[in-house]
Amino acid sequence: MRAVTAIGIGVLTLLCLLAAIYLRRFVITRGGGTIDMTFRLTASVPGRGWSAGFARFAGRELRWYRLFSLSWRPRRVLLRPELVVAAKRQPEGAERVSVPPDSVILRITTPRGPVEIAFAEAALSGFLSWLEAAPPGPVGPRGSATPELPTR
Repeated sequence: MRAVTAIGIGVLTLLCLLAAIYLRRFVITRGGGTIDMTFRLTASVPGRGWSAGFARFAGRELRWYRLFSLSWRPRRVLLRPELVVAAKRQPEGAERVSVPPDSVILRITTPRGPVEIAFAEAALSGFLSWLEAAPPGPVGPRGSATPELPTR
């Protein structure tokens, strides 16, 4: 009888965690302006280090949240004026398993170093539009126009 009770408590706890993760995502994304995005947290092992999540456009920030997390704070924040798209490529090798199918990987340079993000091909034009939608005024480090994206 104790085993059945322990299993029941375990299942209930798991369901509560899943409900909390779903509720967190629902609350964060309810305002719109979100995309599913995979972020490469570490590049120490080739093809590895990818983490699934979603990103929310908030003014000049792109806030990335891990998919399976209870934290209400974004794991990474990318500032639009600091981003420069360095390369666009398709997933290679082990990356094909780590990122969703039909993903495009962008290598972006920031003042803190390069980062790689992956999202669906359909979201690429939206991301690039957001990147270029800076308000009028001083241009900053990106330049006045986005050059043709280099591929590797």
